[in-house]
Amino acid sequence: MTNFVGVIRVLTLDDPEMVATHGRQIERKYGLATRSRCIPDQRRGIYDAESERLAIPKIVPLAKQLAEEGAAAIVVSCAADPGVPELRRELRIPVIGGGSAVAHLALSLAERVGVLELTETADPFVQQLLGGKLVGVGIPEGVKDTTDLMTDWGREAALKAAGRLVESGAGALVLACTGYSTIGLAPELRRRFGVVAVDPVDAEGLVVWYAVGGGTAVG
Repeated sequence: MTNFVGVIRVLTLDDPEMVATHGRQIERKYGLATRSRCIPDQRRGIYDAESERLAIPKIVPLAKQLAEEGAAAIVVSCAADPGVPELRRELRIPVIGGGSAVAHLALSLAERVGVLELTETADPFVQQLLGGKLVGVGIPEGVKDTTDLMTDWGREAALKAAGRLVESGAGALVLACTGYSTIGLAPELRRRFGVVAVDPVDAEGLVVWYAVGGGTAVG
């Protein structure tokens, strides 16, 4: 396969099908061929500044490898955009981060935006991008990392945190962790609360769709 989109997962997974989950979502929605890889030795993913610091030196060489294999663009599927500035300086192909994609899409949808983060120590990157349109930040009670979102109690905690953001006046919700994409939370939030919930994998997929030709499928 050549001329594919390289998708980097920042959670270490053993099952190739799980690694490919975000890439498959992009393929279904945007008709783009993808090739997915995950970084090593981060079973809890990125959930604070230290885990992000450890991840960046793993993300950069992985992205370079995908570029050498023929990737038309790179997606770093994480809302903190780890390694994205470094890769944009070094690669000649588009590099898209989940955080910048989801934040800018939300800004086009609502004047008052709420952010559903992962933990209290999560990177505030998305919040900073939203600036004065940020009305609040929701954090699921008891959740320590993305693996907690895959439990029934973690999902319920996320729904409750999102509900509080809607009560505070948010007209759109930013899901500031791609773990919310993995559990398919956005459609449920739309049904339950009647507001647009912006999925970070959908957002990064939309941006990469434009980056590689605006609707011309690759592969």
